[in-house]
Amino acid sequence: MGKADCPKITGCIVTYNNSDKIERVIESILRQTEGINFSLIVSDNHSEDNTANIVKSRFPQVTVIENPTNGGFGKANNAAIPLLDSDYHFIINPDIFLSYDAVSAFVEYFESHSDVVMAVPKLLYEDGTEQFTPKRTPTLKYMLAGRLERFGGIFKRWRDEYTLRGENVTEPFDCGFCSGCFICIRTDIFKKIGGFDERYFLYSEDADLTREAQKYGRTVYLPQISVTHLWERAYMKSGKYFFIQISSMIKYFLKWRRGGL
Repeated sequence: MGKADCPKITGCIVTYNNSDKIERVIESILRQTEGINFSLIVSDNHSEDNTANIVKSRFPQVTVIENPTNGGFGKANNAAIPLLDSDYHFIINPDIFLSYDAVSAFVEYFESHSDVVMAVPKLLYEDGTEQFTPKRTPTLKYMLAGRLERFGGIFKRWRDEYTLRGENVTEPFDCGFCSGCFICIRTDIFKKIGGFDERYFLYSEDADLTREAQKYGRTVYLPQISVTHLWERAYMKSGKYFFIQISSMIKYFLKWRRGGL
């Protein structure tokens, strides 16, 4: 897929103190999208480690939004909406690396599946092994399992069920949770939704966006497309992030409780 016959594509990376890896991330994305009609935005949440300046000096072709405060992941993504004039938009974590042109693979799939509005890839660790993230619609037991799976037993079974671990998924299927670390969404749908619900500072905003997108079409997991994700699971290491996650879970269930949750 070359620039001449390629739809217009945008991507946004939200950063906050990511100076340690942001150059490598952007280099991999720009390298793999070099031959297509792709433009990249970095929305920086008032980093204290010079992230925004690093991006501006190293990558003049990248548009940098410097948010005055850290308003959260969703709000920073939404700051890019006025700049989007694309057909497809990618939401990209600052710890995602591309080893091939996964962006074009997504676009080709969307172009032949008009009923699909949002999709996510298979996630891999740096060693190439699969990273199991949620794929079913969140329920209280599934979300608790993410925190308690280390105790094994029923919590691990719930987590495996939530992430489809052990099911050897090889074909695309409709999923209830599109992980926000790497999402492709039709830009017009993203705008109709109004972007992310900014009541979520962090966590659950991607599950919420999935539910909103499903009002307009299918949300799909594409195991034939993969990206590398340096997953740190900060909420497992920090009390602060754990409480942010709990707060987001409560907001999610209060918003969607009429949907059977």
